[in-house]
Amino acid sequence: MIIQHFTDNDLYKFSVMLAIQRLYPRAIVRYEFMNRGETDFPEGFAEKLREEVNHMASLKLTQEEKAFITKRCYFFDPVFIDFLEGYQYNPSEVTITQRGGELKIKIEGYWYRTVLWEVPLMALISELYFRERGISPYHVVENAIEKAEALWRMKADHSDFGTRRRFSFEVHDQVIDTLIKHAGEYFKGTSNIWFAMKYDTIPIGTMPHEWFMFHGALYGYRSATMKALEAWVDVYQGSLGITLTDTYTTDVFLQSFNLKQAKLFDGVRWDSGDPLTFVDETLAFYRKNRIDPLSKTIVFSDSLNVRRVQEIKEYVNERIHDAYGIGTYFTNDVGATPLNMVIKLTAVKMSEDSQWQYAVKLSDTPGKHTGNRKEIRLCKETLGIPEDNGE
Repeated sequence: MIIQHFTDNDLYKFSVMLAIQRLYPRAIVRYEFMNRGETDFPEGFAEKLREEVNHMASLKLTQEEKAFITKRCYFFDPVFIDFLEGYQYNPSEVTITQRGGELKIKIEGYWYRTVLWEVPLMALISELYFRERGISPYHVVENAIEKAEALWRMKADHSDFGTRRRFSFEVHDQVIDTLIKHAGEYFKGTSNIWFAMKYDTIPIGTMPHEWFMFHGALYGYRSATMKALEAWVDVYQGSLGITLTDTYTTDVFLQSFNLKQAKLFDGVRWDSGDPLTFVDETLAFYRKNRIDPLSKTIVFSDSLNVRRVQEIKEYVNERIHDAYGIGTYFTNDVGATPLNMVIKLTAVKMSEDSQWQYAVKLSDTPGKHTGNRKEIRLCKETLGIPEDNGE
């Protein structure tokens, strides 16, 4: 089976899981698979994916994994770690259907449980697809060496963010091993907990878009940023302090990012739109609030490659600490065309007896908004965003 380890998942899914358990233990959610690239899946793919999903129920946190999390994830309390030791994936939370080459997937259940499905499920879809198509990887180590050495020469702090759309577990493993050997001190860690444990490096990650989407759906779009950030601080008290900005566009985020939060959070993450514009907006925001930008960090994480990193780094020019979370370019640049797919939160409710509310995301990149179209229009109208921005 493809997923063999309970912690073969990204740190941010566990960090938001703890926050959900603390604050919203009765919340119920729905996620849906979105095939942005309109990939044509081979006949019988759904049945084979179902077998892989069913196997997930056998995964358990090992004592080695527990010891690593206890040591490295100091922001997790013993109660939560004990909970993870007893956690079991429930495959009935995942519905998979296929008609021709069209694959449909829905995840539904208590948010504190279903939050763990997204990353390993996407990794399963990706690896299974290439396996079924008979596609083999090429030049894995050679490509990784070239990238690692280029990043080392430009002194770019970087991490692996490549679990979700990796070519395979084996390719992922080879890439991280190569980055550690050839990027030196500029390789800072990986989002994948299992590989962080294997290579004794730092697990990297904070909060996802779904954290803001949940608050926007239930508390209103104008208050979503403030509510989501305050809730995060209530749980983590200053730890895990890199925040996303683009759930309802960065412009809207910066209007709600108050002085207290700006000083408390270590920095922000760019994940859509133009990165150079983002640098300008972020620097202007910190300076306006009399905060030294050199005390803060921007993590860049959208569709990065070596050329893009160099362009951003030269533009930043040491005006703020810059770091790079690189995903598919690390783990699926092996001669195949990576799948263009996401799994996104689409509906939420506070409890079993509540009504469903749509959850949407407004990207800084035109054309990449996700969710119910009518709700997207309502969100834009509420926030004063022009209709032609992102449709």
